[in-house]
Amino acid sequence: MSTDHDDASSSDVDIRVRALESSLVAAGYVEAEALDRLVEAHETTIGPHIGARAVARAWSDPGYRRALLADAASAVAPFTHTGRVGDQLIVVENTEAVHNLVVCTLCSCYPWDVLGLPPVWYKSPAYRSRAVREPRAVLAELGVELGPETTVRVWDSTAEVRYLVLPMRPAGTDGWSEERLAQIVGRDAMIGTALPTVS
Repeated sequence: MSTDHDDASSSDVDIRVRALESSLVAAGYVEAEALDRLVEAHETTIGPHIGARAVARAWSDPGYRRALLADAASAVAPFTHTGRVGDQLIVVENTEAVHNLVVCTLCSCYPWDVLGLPPVWYKSPAYRSRAVREPRAVLAELGVELGPETTVRVWDSTAEVRYLVLPMRPAGTDGWSEERLAQIVGRDAMIGTALPTVS
């Protein structure tokens, strides 16, 4: 199982997106300005950078970490331009003893407002079924090797409740600013299918 977003290269994706956008605009289905606003929203208002900033703050500020675990929607709200995120966002924390993994077995429920677009593999039947039945094997295929002493806990998202994983802070990041910490928090780490790494 691969977490690659697409089999096509980014340039191929860019070309297809531009062609589709041109066709939709030319046919009068959408306005170019509306698409620009949508892109801007994903770059500034919603997306994985929102979740990454919350994780970085939790790593740096124990009080914020407690608030995030107690009421994630309220704790994440200051990072958004809208002032609120999904009301039923729950943050689960990875520790040396427990590794959390998020899946949606029924469809692809996912916290869009803090993680942006879901990865293609997250919606695949293979991930949705295997993450529950054999989570340790799925994690190993994705490059996350856990020792036998670490329990893997699987969280099943629903239309009412969405989950975000608070990964463990990597060693060697003491003294880093929140901005720098946020740069190493990838979307997949907040799903539980990757670990933040210091390059």
